[in-house]
Amino acid sequence: MDCGIITSKTVLLILSLTFWAAGAALCYVGAYVIQSYSNFDHFLEDTYTLVPAVIILAVAAVMLFIGLVGCCATLRESTVGLSFFFIIIMIIFAAEVAAFVFGFIYMNRIKGGLQVSMGSVFDKYDGQNTETRAVDYLQSQLQCCGINNYTDWNNSSWSRTHNNTVPTSCCKNVTGCVGQTEQPDLLNTEGCEHKLEKLLQDVLSYAMLVILGFAIVKFFGMLSVCVITCRNKRTGYVPLYS
Repeated sequence: MDCGIITSKTVLLILSLTFWAAGAALCYVGAYVIQSYSNFDHFLEDTYTLVPAVIILAVAAVMLFIGLVGCCATLRESTVGLSFFFIIIMIIFAAEVAAFVFGFIYMNRIKGGLQVSMGSVFDKYDGQNTETRAVDYLQSQLQCCGINNYTDWNNSSWSRTHNNTVPTSCCKNVTGCVGQTEQPDLLNTEGCEHKLEKLLQDVLSYAMLVILGFAIVKFFGMLSVCVITCRNKRTGYVPLYS
């Protein structure tokens, strides 16, 4: 049997199995992006920033299906199955390119959305409401204080009604810290906007890098299907186990 046919079929079978692993990996990436954004959803005015993550999860589900189709088409020597496999790969490839473009677009929109929404959320801080829990979580997790820096709290209603202090979530160590601005060495003085912006951009960059990598895999997958289909038309389809 032609060694090229064996190699092509083996590559296609391995690629089909790779789609399962890739689908599982994309599920993780999509869930990670959504979880990261949901932790700070009070500060994100533009909900469309989750579009890339939703596309990633949709692509992951289809990729698991593609893996099944690819394995069956290869083992059953089905030209129709391989053609269908090619079409699905091409659609997935287009979706991943779209997700990459969306990610690039929304990465540049994160800063503007944070500037608009963070001020509103911080202004509603009263120590009890949902905005309070969101701000405390943000400041404790990112080890920051205020929007630009800890002095932002000086003009807040919270500071005026609590002896010119900042929330204890600004403290480096809650023990011995009551939020006195006269003791900046006990506080996280850096602002939250820059840290949150960097975090979200890092998460989105990671997701975009993964998308790009899998898009390249899809390209070679389409190329492999084309090679096998062309050989089949010229010499007849040869079973992998011949």
